[in-house]
Amino acid sequence: MQKKRHSLLEAGIGTLVGLVVAVAANWIVLPWFGFPATLSQSLWIAVIFTAVSVVRGYYVRRLFNWLHTKGVP
Repeated sequence: MQKKRHSLLEAGIGTLVGLVVAVAANWIVLPWFGFPATLSQSLWIAVIFTAVSVVRGYYVRRLFNWLHTKGVP
């Protein structure tokens, strides 16, 4: 069983790696679709979507936890 601190560290590192990949992907891919973006713009787009993803993940986890406490398989 993983300690809570290790779980938090793993989640944080995973999110950070995802953010870096998203910035690079935005910077490269957006111009292909006619949306030229600076590195700064790519960073902010990635930060916003990362925040949305973290919030979404939290609420999905809380939903499944709630369902589990209600005995839903």
